[in-house]
Amino acid sequence: MNTQEAPIEFRDLALKGGMLRYDARRISAPGGGLVDPASNGLEAVAVGQGGRQAAWYVKGEFGEAVLRRYRRGGLMARLSADRYLWAGAERTRSFAEAELLRYMRQRGLAVPRPLAAAYWRRGLTYTAALLTERIPDARPLPQALDGRHADVALAIFAMHEAGVWHADLNAYNILLDAQGKVWLIDFDKSRRAVLSQERRRANLLRLRRSLVKLAGDSGLQWWNELNAAYDLLSRTRGPL
Repeated sequence: MNTQEAPIEFRDLALKGGMLRYDARRISAPGGGLVDPASNGLEAVAVGQGGRQAAWYVKGEFGEAVLRRYRRGGLMARLSADRYLWAGAERTRSFAEAELLRYMRQRGLAVPRPLAAAYWRRGLTYTAALLTERIPDARPLPQALDGRHADVALAIFAMHEAGVWHADLNAYNILLDAQGKVWLIDFDKSRRAVLSQERRRANLLRLRRSLVKLAGDSGLQWWNELNAAYDLLSRTRGPL
């Protein structure tokens, strides 16, 4: 993240059946088309891996970005693929994730800049979408298991020190850009919290399961080195 970048300035715009929250410093002409992959102006291209068939690479005045419609996975998807129980605007998946990303950017953490978030309400349920800045030339961690243990450990440690618990810290939610900088992504259902050692450990073990599933023994060996680097940070570093 560029520490000299302009701060995020969220503004709200009413949509038919919902609300759009957008970064007024990056978007001058907001509207429903901003979060609609069918909009011609976005030049949307489906993300080939992950995203549950509901994520697209898009372009606009904001630059290159990733547009994601929130969709369920697992058994819950059989009940409702993309509708969630309404509990207020600030508790929608999109608004909550956008606000968490803004907080993390303010703390200097390397996470995507939130550009826009939206929800559409119908009765007691809603659907939602999120637009975030795309990290250029990034590759997921499973394609970069050739070092960088300390850098990844520091990124996770800094997130934890900022009081953020990642709901799905798997290998594909850790990216490395062309300069080797580590980025953390996909903070759906994540939240700010007082993180005990047990909760920090649970995040790391989630990553371990992911790496073992994807890369077997080499994934486990890589995680062991990351874990050692994280433990060293915990013993030697003060609050970041």
